[in-house]
Amino acid sequence: MRKLNIAIVGLGNIGSYLFNYLKENKKILTEKNNCLPVVKYVSAKNKSKKRSLRINKNQWLKNYLEATKLNDVDLIIELIGGAEGPAKKLVFNALRNKKHVVTANKALIARYGDELSKIAEKNKVNLEFEASVCGGVPIIRLLKEGLIANKISKIYGIFNGTSNYILSSMDKENKSFNEVLFNAKKLGYAESNPSADLNGDDVSSKLKILSSLCFNSLLNDKIYVEGIKRIEKTDIDNANKLGFKIKLLGYAEKLNNKIYQRVHPTLIKKDSYVAGIDGVLNAVIVDGKPIGQSTIQGEGAGPAATTSALISDISSILRGNIKFPFSLSSMKRKKLKFENINERFFSAYFRFEVLDKPGVLSSITNVFSKNKTSIKRLIQNPNKNKKISSVIIITHDSKDKYLNKILKEISKKNYLKRKPKLIRIDD
Repeated sequence: MRKLNIAIVGLGNIGSYLFNYLKENKKILTEKNNCLPVVKYVSAKNKSKKRSLRINKNQWLKNYLEATKLNDVDLIIELIGGAEGPAKKLVFNALRNKKHVVTANKALIARYGDELSKIAEKNKVNLEFEASVCGGVPIIRLLKEGLIANKISKIYGIFNGTSNYILSSMDKENKSFNEVLFNAKKLGYAESNPSADLNGDDVSSKLKILSSLCFNSLLNDKIYVEGIKRIEKTDIDNANKLGFKIKLLGYAEKLNNKIYQRVHPTLIKKDSYVAGIDGVLNAVIVDGKPIGQSTIQGEGAGPAATTSALISDISSILRGNIKFPFSLSSMKRKKLKFENINERFFSAYFRFEVLDKPGVLSSITNVFSKNKTSIKRLIQNPNKNKKISSVIIITHDSKDKYLNKILKEISKKNYLKRKPKLIRIDD
């Protein structure tokens, strides 16, 4: 029986869960893959931390980088995290020393995936990263293998469970952003510092990886990113009244041979499939030919979902398959034209909190007219006691650059009481 010696570097919640899973399921994994997985070594930042693991003394490495040099290590599983520092050193060294690598590190792959794939190809080893995008949703393997016959034109969806939990809880529990964020931290759905989830960076990293796989392109940093920090309960209530839900969505789409990558809060119709995906779930929708539209959903994060993805990658290596990390050889991946979204057309929701006095509404509509944007719907909610009015406008399709010009111009008006809102609409 062939065997594969494994070193796990990083023993947090995911590393610990994976260690126990490999130990408890060694027999079935061996039978399914015709190869015995052996956890030979482990390494962690804090060796003395209490863990629910039984690790032999001779399994511990004094220095995590030792794993990259030892002859009795075939596969290194990187679970440190972060695009720089120890994770970067470990993965680069491992591939240079002809070790297979499995990682859950989206930030590292999004930043250095092109360089790393070249090294892996040169040394005929695998670099696998299924767990880096949407945990329990096997979208990377689906793109590499299941949908290999398809020419993909668009991929989009909910790629971050934390932001989805916050937005759906604000909707259902009648709570403010900060109240829901506090609960998310308490339940373990949000990190103590959740900025990457809230500002859209987490989705941005995942989208770059998916975009590269969909369009056989090199990774590209031209991406519009906007998070959910400015979404208020008022916007969620307004969306409901207008027949929409607000979701943080990532999009990569090919239009007229140009690729657009974008991450932003989006108003989507209440009766759409994505509108019904709540809590910490993720959902990915792929448009391609000949398949049409394909949808997959599941848990996006957590030890169990991430381990499911890691085991899928480990099993691929156990079977002895040497594959290109991004489906195509680095030589064949193209440097395609990625565009910013300025020239892209959107309909949009605007909210202005203004002084309730004559001339304000005509001033607002004049700014829209001047910026080639026609109004589809206008709702005015006056508050006579406070002498202010909330003006909600839904536009017809207009170029993104005009929508932003409108926002900028009206922001300077002295009748404005609060910073205005702009949320794009997906029809």
